[in-house]
Amino acid sequence: MRMMGLAGWSGAGKTTLIKRLLPSLVARGFSVSTVKHAHHRFDIDHPGKDSFAHREAGAKEVLIVSGERFALMHELRGDDEPDLKKLLTLMTPVDFVIVEGFKSEAYPKIEIHRAENGKAFLHPDDERILAVATDHPEAITVRPSFDLADIEAIADFIVAHAAPVEEVLGVLTRS
Repeated sequence: MRMMGLAGWSGAGKTTLIKRLLPSLVARGFSVSTVKHAHHRFDIDHPGKDSFAHREAGAKEVLIVSGERFALMHELRGDDEPDLKKLLTLMTPVDFVIVEGFKSEAYPKIEIHRAENGKAFLHPDDERILAVATDHPEAITVRPSFDLADIEAIADFIVAHAAPVEEVLGVLTRS
């Protein structure tokens, strides 16, 4: 299992890029999973559902299963948010894991940047950013750069440069 992250400021287009990258990687015959960090409170469960009632009654975990999928909801209930290392150990092995967010953790990433956001680049301060995908690739001189629209080139880079998860877990353990 190998991994690559997409890091950038809110509104840079990380989710949009993932939605475009996934079909390209899958069409090449790879199995792919994703990890997305949410910077805000979110919920996939709703009042009126049995699973919601289980959580509200105090269940630490609720596992919902159907013939199509299953979802595990784990209530932190005051525990610290799990780090990327912990989350990766929970994943079923696949060819690639694409991580969205967790920009402060030490793992290989592609920075996603849009000029219109007016935000500073992340790559000058993070040596784990291996490349930049941007709407102005000509501005990048110190890392490989890609136009955000060049999905195949970005997918090629991920295939060539994604790191083995075991290697990343070691880096995350030491950092």
